[in-house]
Amino acid sequence: MALLDSLYTAERANEHAVSDRPVFMRQLFAYERAVSEIKGSVLEIGCGEGYGIKLLAPHASKYLALDRHIPSDLRNFDQVEFIQKEVPWLEGMESNQFDVVICFQLIEHIQEDTTLLSEIYRVLKPGGKLILTTPNKEMSLTRNPYHMREYKTEEFRNLISHYFNPDQVYFGGVYGDEKIMDYQEKNKKSISKWKRWDLFNLEENLPASWFQIPYDILNRLNRNKIKNQHDQLVGEISTANYFLKEMDGKQLDYFCIARK
Repeated sequence: MALLDSLYTAERANEHAVSDRPVFMRQLFAYERAVSEIKGSVLEIGCGEGYGIKLLAPHASKYLALDRHIPSDLRNFDQVEFIQKEVPWLEGMESNQFDVVICFQLIEHIQEDTTLLSEIYRVLKPGGKLILTTPNKEMSLTRNPYHMREYKTEEFRNLISHYFNPDQVYFGGVYGDEKIMDYQEKNKKSISKWKRWDLFNLEENLPASWFQIPYDILNRLNRNKIKNQHDQLVGEISTANYFLKEMDGKQLDYFCIARK
């Protein structure tokens, strides 16, 4: 994949790029685990290109997908309704109408995260479920200039518990097996080599908008470097290398199921 062609997917993993395989499979794993929770009317906020819809929509009676960008090929989703819209506000949507709301790898991009959660709670039916994932700040290897914030474990628990009864919330985490943690360690060492050239700590001090293009380029170069050096490791990673358990601070992502 050419560097400039891949900048669009440097933030959201490309399912067709081998170098993105560890990240893409980590995201796909969350959709696989959500399948058993899907029923009735479903709202997905931040559907991206829709790779998760293929897994979830067949189990729903109604599937509404929302994103700021419409997927490039709508022909793959004949029975899915799309709305091109930015969040956090869900104006125009009636309260108490969805059985499930999916919100994967999105809330970290939203400035008004509390508004988003309040709106999700509003549109869920009583007894309905929010299924949400977001990265664990304590496991992040570098600053992501596309994220408004990331959450530490207790911050995330407190955020969700403000809107949902914690007794009705499963606070889980996405973890990786030895192969994933081997990849993570190689990634960490590779990033540390790039950081040695950041003599003025631009990663932390540059405004986010200024840092996005360097981040995209370096992120892509780094993923390709690891893939070229460890092709077998990267190419063999699948969703089977990830697993779910209650969060303990070492999770890669939070995986939360909150019932209204």
